[in-house]
Amino acid sequence: MVQIGNHVLTNRTILAPMAGVTDLPFRQLCRQLGAGLTVSEMITSDTRLWKSRKSQQRLIHRDEPSPRAVQIAGSIPVMMAEAARQNVALGAEIIDINMGCPAKKVCKRAAGSALLQDEPLVAEILHAVVAAVEIPVTLKIRTGWDDQHRNAQRIAVIAEDAGIQALAVHGRTRACRFFGHAEYDTIASVVESVSIPVFANGDIATPQQAKLVLDYTGAAAVMIGRAAQGNPWLFNQISHYLEHGIIPKPPSTAELIRVVSSHIQAIHQHYGEYLGIRIARKHVGWYVDSLPNGDVFRKYFNQLENPSQQIQSLQHFFATYKNNWNQAA
Repeated sequence: MVQIGNHVLTNRTILAPMAGVTDLPFRQLCRQLGAGLTVSEMITSDTRLWKSRKSQQRLIHRDEPSPRAVQIAGSIPVMMAEAARQNVALGAEIIDINMGCPAKKVCKRAAGSALLQDEPLVAEILHAVVAAVEIPVTLKIRTGWDDQHRNAQRIAVIAEDAGIQALAVHGRTRACRFFGHAEYDTIASVVESVSIPVFANGDIATPQQAKLVLDYTGAAAVMIGRAAQGNPWLFNQISHYLEHGIIPKPPSTAELIRVVSSHIQAIHQHYGEYLGIRIARKHVGWYVDSLPNGDVFRKYFNQLENPSQQIQSLQHFFATYKNNWNQAA
């Protein structure tokens, strides 16, 4: 059982927050396909910027199953606290603090993983946010700034002392970004250092890998990021494997068509026709990436300018493969 405050997750799989990916349609889809928890895209703690189109769409928490987790990013404690309060007013049930993002534009503002270099500021931010809201606050970090400065254990202790109720650790330093392989020794050491739930993140792309990481680190759950792009069925596959030791069959062609079509339609509805058509393109690119002629279809799909054409072309493409898709999956 994985518990965050008074919220008990249905299983040991969590969708990682990813900017430009884990929007409302994708979060809803992953929950439907077995994710025990999903976390929103990162939103700035500077509430003065919330009037932008992008922020407004990221602030939508309605129609989401409980618990609703919202990630905030920033480096000024009072602003982080206020952002947490306002997200609670908008329906958030868990506030997640980003101290793991390696993006240059985030780190330049001394936010995201840049904060790992300033442990006193980390403590100040965490205390401020925890004190500001009555709901659980969680934290996402990396193993450190670089190989010479792996301080995840110290950050974890600081977090627990501040009242953080769960901690996700990506098995890379900020310097690694997303290159190389994730390492899990640091995550295992963090698990040993604190009593709060720790979630292992990084390079977990199969049910077998999820079990190996959980067994090796002792983590409470796995957090899945890039591996879920184009494969939201992964959450159910992992949960089923952890419980029964068997990997379920890939989705049928009919299920594939239903799920992908529903996802793309939800994107159209959420963003409107113009943006929806364009945002659908990257998700479709992930869905077809490993399929025969997927690259050819993606180039064709990216030229379509009509929602109905997008849906019809997808249905035709997937129906063409039938069992071939199951073999590729």
